[in-house]
Amino acid sequence: MSDPTPEPKPAPEAKKASNLRQLVDFSGLLAFGLAFLFFRLRGLEGDAALVNATWFLVAGSAVGVAVGLIVEKRLALMPLLVGGFALVFGLLTLLTGDGLWVKVKVSVLNASLAIALLGGLAMGKQPLRALLGTVIPINDRAWRTLTFRYGLFFLSVAIVNELVRSEALVGWAATRMGRGDVDPADVWVSFRGVLWIASSVFGLSQIPLIMRNLISTDAPVDPMAPAEPDRAP
Repeated sequence: MSDPTPEPKPAPEAKKASNLRQLVDFSGLLAFGLAFLFFRLRGLEGDAALVNATWFLVAGSAVGVAVGLIVEKRLALMPLLVGGFALVFGLLTLLTGDGLWVKVKVSVLNASLAIALLGGLAMGKQPLRALLGTVIPINDRAWRTLTFRYGLFFLSVAIVNELVRSEALVGWAATRMGRGDVDPADVWVSFRGVLWIASSVFGLSQIPLIMRNLISTDAPVDPMAPAEPDRAP
């Protein structure tokens, strides 16, 4: 009588790729923020420092797309969209010397994602599953819930970014708080750091929903896979 064949252990590639992508995203944002701080300390005005720091945004976005292609051996739609938007708007910032482009990128990308997710959900589709490019073994009800939550999250990010990037609104708020010397560019770059943290917390908050709705499968499960909103700089 032969011994039963042991079940194969789940491959860790998906988790490693997810961790590597998160590391690349964080490193890119950190380099962007540090470069901005460096140029500000050198005496550049906020907008000028923002434009110069955008070189790190472009480089980080290019690395992120390359990581997805080399490590994951495919160009998943969500990372490709995030990286593509960052590259296009980053290059526009460098070519025009206007930091408005890199600020608007956050609003355009997140508004586009919100429309795609909420619009697809209204048509009975599951666009989030296609955007992630990662198989998460959960039932259809959980996919619909995740899609709705992420749609609202992206919409909220777009709205808040429009408020924070408004120099008139930031100037008015700073004056009301007795801080009329605040540079709007400093406020926006700080907001990008807060947004990265908020995106990570939001992604982690979805793990209980995923774990409650797992379905049987032999594929490796990466509960962090949906935690991929726009976190690149």
